[in-house]
Amino acid sequence: MDRREIAAILAYIGRLDPRTTHTGTGEARDQIARWHELLHDVPFATAHGWDVREAIRAHILDSPYPILPVDVARTWRAYRRDRLNRHTDPTPAADPDDPAAWRAELLGTRHAVAVGQTAPSTYRQITGGSPRPDTEARLRSVGSCIPPAVRAQLARYRPARTAREAAVADGRPDALSVRCGWCHARAGDPCRQRRVGPEHHPKQCRPRHSPPLARRPRRCPAGPAAGCVTHSNMPRSSPPWSPQSGTRRSPASRARQVGTVPTNTMRDRVSGTEFTAAGDRDDSSSGDQQGHRRGPVP
Repeated sequence: MDRREIAAILAYIGRLDPRTTHTGTGEARDQIARWHELLHDVPFATAHGWDVREAIRAHILDSPYPILPVDVARTWRAYRRDRLNRHTDPTPAADPDDPAAWRAELLGTRHAVAVGQTAPSTYRQITGGSPRPDTEARLRSVGSCIPPAVRAQLARYRPARTAREAAVADGRPDALSVRCGWCHARAGDPCRQRRVGPEHHPKQCRPRHSPPLARRPRRCPAGPAAGCVTHSNMPRSSPPWSPQSGTRRSPASRARQVGTVPTNTMRDRVSGTEFTAAGDRDDSSSGDQQGHRRGPVP
């Protein structure tokens, strides 16, 4: 802005805020000089949204203090910085083999955007649109986004998925549709097999190729009332490694939990003789002191 435009905006400010009006000739001349020193590179108005009168009006409405030239300069700098941030530097039309012409055109475009002579050049954005009206009908007719031919070719690369789909197609229940009581896998997740180290900490955890028996239900047309095993009445088997205690359970303790071996019975591996668990085994004839001999097991 030149001095005449500065004098015009000072008169406009005096109408909106009489506190900034100076009646003396010397004071008015000094005020115009101060404002021109800070606002000589700020345009009065541009064709792309900048108007110094809008900035002055917004400051008077928002701030209780008299407006200063630095307030207008800061508003213009923020407006200019926003335009340059939205500018994407289009490819110059100059010859790329001429670096001077290429750089001059690039800087000229940026300067035109900064001073408000040209609008920022932005990338084209993808506009959102509604899907085709026949898309949902085609998906319902196909049944899946994967065609049957492609699904058949992928069967050998994902055997677990293929086995689940075959079980559902045959009318058998899906083993992964329930939570596993052996490895505590969630519904839909494959079972995992843990290897425990000497300090009772898991060393390896890898997925199982087939779920354990506790997760493999059998089809029962008559239902649980007929004594068939289903997901609801299947006995839970205990894993050899307990996540709560962090210890490995022996086969005998797991067998005693499910009720296959009496909890107070021990068997000699050599003679096949069973003893009660009242104490240590004694090979003497008096079996009433530490253990009770039941006799050989056929």
